Amino acid sequence: MKVAIYSRGNEQELKDELQELIGELSKNNIEVLLHFSLARFLQPDAINNFQFFSSSDELDQTVDFLMSLGGDGTILDTVTLIKNKNIPILGINYGRLGFLAGISKTELKTVVDALVNRTYVVDKRTLIHLDADKELFDNTPFALNEFSLHKRDISPMIKINTYLNGEFLNTYWCDGLIVATPTGSTGYSLSCNGPIVFPESASFVITPVAPHNLNVRPIVVPDNNIISFEVESRSDKFICAMDARREIVNTGIQLAVKKEKFTISLVRLNENNFLSTLQTKLTWGLDKRN
Repeated sequence: MKVAIYSRGNEQELKDELQELIGELSKNNIEVLLHFSLARFLQPDAINNFQFFSSSDELDQTVDFLMSLGGDGTILDTVTLIKNKNIPILGINYGRLGFLAGISKTELKTVVDALVNRTYVVDKRTLIHLDADKELFDNTPFALNEFSLHKRDISPMIKINTYLNGEFLNTYWCDGLIVATPTGSTGYSLSCNGPIVFPESASFVITPVAPHNLNVRPIVVPDNNIISFEVESRSDKFICAMDARREIVNTGIQLAVKKEKFTISLVRLNENNFLSTLQTKLTWGLDKRN
């Protein structure tokens, strides 16, 4: 078995726990491939004992799992590394909320045991794909959480004409518009009053950001729709974002999103299902008055 380990390398407490994780993997004869950002956490004389990677091209089908050490944002990074290679992602939470990175950093031995004994579950998550009449986001025009449009800085609100399969849906006068996957429904969309939908619901959530019309509300649509946009603004540019990545584009650009052809695999321990995640992260069920 071969496991790649990725981190942004920002976590100060990572050093001792990385050594512990590598030790547990090595003890079980699991080959380790480290992201170059983790080299600074190793002893100088130990660096030559490891293989390192720095880009997606260096990950191939010999890698069985990719461990993400960080928060949910770190997992979003790994999605752009893995692309369509179908390498399962195992997120260990060094961040705050951790909807995607749902395994605690105190469970490193448990995680390795689960990999060795295959007592884990792999969830398939859909992605959202962007088509545009100019190249955007290099060779990664997809996102796990959401695609969004935003006005720039202190610009006036923008006008977003939105279509489903070419049929007019609505004109949104707003600061921005989010199209979230089921996975992303617990992220940015939720903070803008969007609904939570289950990961297997085969849908997109369209959520306006600060809409000018009070009767405009989030809407859930099947993910077999192609959602297209025409953006108008007093400014000649606006922001187009996929997860944490963004581009500044001109208002005349043609944009459309649809379900990506491939999926991403997220590894979880058996007890960590979606309902338990909601209860843990949103503290549901703690009110004992009923």
